[in-house]
Amino acid sequence: MTTAMPSAPAARRVPEPIHRRRWAILTVLLFSLLVVVLDSSILNVAMKTIATPAPVGIGASQSQLEWAVNSYTLVFAGLLFTAGLLGDRIGRKKTLLAGMVIFGLGSLLCSFATSPGELIAYRAAMGLGGAFVMPATLAIIMNVFEREEQPRAIGIYSGAVGLAIAIGPVVGGLLLSHFWWGSVFLVNVPIVVVALIGMVWLVPDSRDPKPGRLDPVGVLLSILGLVLLVYGIIQGGQDADFTVTSAWAPIAGGLLLLVVFVWHQQRTAHPVLTVGWFRDRHFSAAVVSIGLTFFALMGVTFFSVFYLQSVRGYSALHAGLLLLPLAGAQLLVSPRARHAVTRFGANVTVGVGLLLIAVTFAGYLLLGRTTSIWVLEVLGFVQGSGMALVMPPATVTIMSSLPREKAGSGSAVSNTFRQVGGSLGVAILGALLSTVYRNGIQDRLGTLPAPLRSTAGQSIEGTLGVVERVGGGAAGLVGPAKDAFVHSMHVTALSAGVVALAGAVIALALLPRRAPRAEEPARTRAPGQAPVQAPGHASAPAEQPVTRLEALVPEPAPETAE
Repeated sequence: MTTAMPSAPAARRVPEPIHRRRWAILTVLLFSLLVVVLDSSILNVAMKTIATPAPVGIGASQSQLEWAVNSYTLVFAGLLFTAGLLGDRIGRKKTLLAGMVIFGLGSLLCSFATSPGELIAYRAAMGLGGAFVMPATLAIIMNVFEREEQPRAIGIYSGAVGLAIAIGPVVGGLLLSHFWWGSVFLVNVPIVVVALIGMVWLVPDSRDPKPGRLDPVGVLLSILGLVLLVYGIIQGGQDADFTVTSAWAPIAGGLLLLVVFVWHQQRTAHPVLTVGWFRDRHFSAAVVSIGLTFFALMGVTFFSVFYLQSVRGYSALHAGLLLLPLAGAQLLVSPRARHAVTRFGANVTVGVGLLLIAVTFAGYLLLGRTTSIWVLEVLGFVQGSGMALVMPPATVTIMSSLPREKAGSGSAVSNTFRQVGGSLGVAILGALLSTVYRNGIQDRLGTLPAPLRSTAGQSIEGTLGVVERVGGGAAGLVGPAKDAFVHSMHVTALSAGVVALAGAVIALALLPRRAPRAEEPARTRAPGQAPVQAPGHASAPAEQPVTRLEALVPEPAPETAE
């Protein structure tokens, strides 16, 4: 009888000094994530104050307020991929530090802006900084954690995203109740300073050891294509009409440039994007799942704010507090999603998550003008749980499909699809919401003076604003306006649910199934192809062919040693 000898411990890819401080590194990186995501959600609370004339605000018009948001989105989405590429080439720590410095300076300038034009320009600078922060953060996480710990780390990362989204309105409401409107930007500065100190001290640098020559044509095509696409989406959402030239022309131009970009990448000797990644169905399905999730999520979040404040009458602070169950669910479930993946597979885990999101959107049909608020709280918790089952496994699937040295580019692809999906959700579902609302309220506007009917018919905020200005008999419009909005919310939520349902079908069909047992042979791959591993499962080292090991050296080793 022979006794099986214990297998030798797996060789560690991450250097021991970095491995020992990996959780401290993750904590520092979460500060960068927190400040970027928190800023996006905190700004919405300050909109009314910023629109107020000086000295309370800066007297920004509705269009200027929209561009204070959109200038950030446009720069952020347009440069995400390029920023990830540069991180792979020159070092992710360098691009992360540069992005944080730019973001912090932009926040400081925004807090003391004296005109809407200044605010828009400084917000664009913040978008530039954010574009360099997001890809580098996830790429560094993939390079400081061993493969078996990556799902847990990304689960914590995803939970922090949900927390930042939910607490943004709460923090914004608290700041505005005690300080001036610029405090919602100034709060970023101390967070950035603390994060920078921790990054310089703890975070190691990493980069692609063989990046090849830079392809300037590819970089330019990707930037112009994404900027035009997102600009057209924004314009279509603002006008609630994608048939106007200012919307469809940039969208068509952006898509054309992106097609040319893909064609060029397939033929150049040094592509900035390996188009072959998308031939891997696991990679493509994960990217699409993230895009569809944020399409549905951001569109519904857009109308949830108006439902809580305009229909139910909650303050900005109370509305923010009502979103905390969504954040709590993500904090509880995200770090544990890896266990579901190990048992059921990424396809079932992500598919069930998207089904929960679809069920939540269907649950919005239960919400009316006087529905008990606990119904919304339950829906928020279910929605947060669904997101927590989608984001960590999908992100791990994307990143595990690529070699470590391409982590920056992979992270950029994931973030780009998330940003474009979210922008499309706000624009398309927002346009649907506006159209259905306009059709529902149009016949009731005859009591208003003719010059005010167009403004009153654009949104529930427009209607209530006109009623407040006119007074008298116009007060009879408040009830019908709220009813029309609730109906438009139901239609929009159902549409978002259909999108989430489509994402669930894609995830169930195409994402990795349950991870194979350790004794099962790994799937054979073509030479040079990056290994695809089911998230949450650590295979034996011999079953993980690697094209190139990442050059990862703890600071302050010289760059040439990488």
